[in-house]
Amino acid sequence: MKLSNTHTLTQLLEGCKANNRLMQEMLYQQYATKMMAICMRYAKDKMEAEDVLQIGFIKIFKEIASYRGEGNFEGWMRKIMVNTAIESYRKNLRFLNVVSLDDAFEHATTGFDCSNLAMQDLLKLIQKLADGYRLVFNMYVIEGYSHKEIAATLGISESTSKSQLSRARAILQQEIIKMEGFGYATQTR
Repeated sequence: MKLSNTHTLTQLLEGCKANNRLMQEMLYQQYATKMMAICMRYAKDKMEAEDVLQIGFIKIFKEIASYRGEGNFEGWMRKIMVNTAIESYRKNLRFLNVVSLDDAFEHATTGFDCSNLAMQDLLKLIQKLADGYRLVFNMYVIEGYSHKEIAATLGISESTSKSQLSRARAILQQEIIKMEGFGYATQTR
């Protein structure tokens, strides 16, 4: 895979393993934008996301020797970024907004069409979610973790993970409807 005019991924990885600062910078430049998108989904704001990104890349450079070339390198990096975001959350632990399953399903759900919603707008809505909602939403919807895995990672029960996801979805639906107008909403139960 060609990454730059002169270096392949293999060459960049070997250079990073040898602590070559130029190769590290090239790897950072190649992947920083994609990794920042991941960090932005987990962080409350850009400054927090930048902190997570920097810490994540430090970990990547420290652990790059453990990458054995199995699987997708970008996927390997992504996992480190997600774990770094979760660690950052734990470090700055705030109380999770726990909602019981009964309360989460108390209101009728609303179907909506968000095809006209810009990705930046959706990202801003996700960032506005309370910490617990945002973490569970990202881990389940974006990263593909199961509720069991989320519960183990965050130290919560599976039912709490499910209720956090349900509430996050409900909040996002309400906010999207506000942005798009009620013309896109249809009631379902």
